[in-house]
Amino acid sequence: MKLISALVLSSCFLIFGCSTPSSTESTDVYGRWVIESDGSVMLDPQPSGLKAWQGGLLMVSDRSAVPSQRLRLRKISIDNAKLRGPNLLMSLSTKLTQSCFADYISGNPDLEALAIDPNDDKVFYLVTEDASGADPMPAMCQQKYANTGSTHYPRLLIRLELQNENSVLMTHVRPIKFSADMEVGNFPNDGIEAMTFGKNRTLYLGIEKDKHTQARIFSLKMDDDFWESEDFAQVSNLSLKLPHYSEGRHPINGMDYYQTPTGGEFLIAAARNDENLWVIDISGKKETRVLPLTFYAELKSESENCVGYEKMDNASIEGVAVFNDTLWLINDPWKKMYPNNIQCTENKENYENFSPLLFSLDIQQAWFQ
Repeated sequence: MKLISALVLSSCFLIFGCSTPSSTESTDVYGRWVIESDGSVMLDPQPSGLKAWQGGLLMVSDRSAVPSQRLRLRKISIDNAKLRGPNLLMSLSTKLTQSCFADYISGNPDLEALAIDPNDDKVFYLVTEDASGADPMPAMCQQKYANTGSTHYPRLLIRLELQNENSVLMTHVRPIKFSADMEVGNFPNDGIEAMTFGKNRTLYLGIEKDKHTQARIFSLKMDDDFWESEDFAQVSNLSLKLPHYSEGRHPINGMDYYQTPTGGEFLIAAARNDENLWVIDISGKKETRVLPLTFYAELKSESENCVGYEKMDNASIEGVAVFNDTLWLINDPWKKMYPNNIQCTENKENYENFSPLLFSLDIQQAWFQ
């Protein structure tokens, strides 16, 4: 068991992490438990998306979270990993109650990524993944949206708008279409898990795997009249130099956009199964840089052999957010694997409750060389 004392970590404490530009040596990253306003550790939210918002962070949960965490956006302070303000509860607009997808998105949709409109921070976008358990749509809807290029029930892009300090309204929804030659495949639980805006309102979408078990990234131009249609939104392929693996699963599960001081455009993505970051050149000229990470969880109380932080067996990152020159990460506790982290009794209950941690590390310009 590798335990780190608070004294050794003092230089990393303010940002919960240290970093190295090396892509061959692992970077140690330190996390704090996400805390509710009453001081309790957050219970099983299954975070699936994270973005910087209004000086802090915004988080969304997927369908496997406990019911009290679903269909809401949660605000997190970067100073202390504490949830702040009221929950932003989601509801359907009157118009959307007539949509082919109303029953699914108003029930328990599998919300798997979050993006914030680059021109209006009161507008948010979510994407759905696994709808294999959804009730069938009416026959007319099934016929209209049959040719998805991926799953039988289409992936959905949802627009939301902030109404007041307590709610966000789902105002529009469009299904996403992949062309046959993209070879995405019909994998209901291995779909779009990452989403972020780049320049010129280009939305980047990362999927866990295609027919060849490789992670992929696509793009979608969200112009001024994008939401005037209810038809499929056709994504475009990108010529990126992503890692290629001959075996195993190496999915993209979270992603954000970063522009270097010299104007270089990159995507920073989390490959949760590997505990890696991928630094992806949007121009397609550079090979993707793979940065291994080693995660540590804080110990809020201490015993003789458990002081400061403890090394984790697995973190399973699903949320990635760039805020200035800091990269923030939140994990989606993998229910099958998370109990493997239990070492010190001080953190045992948190792992058993599938509580998430908020991590951060300095962004290094050497990553983009």
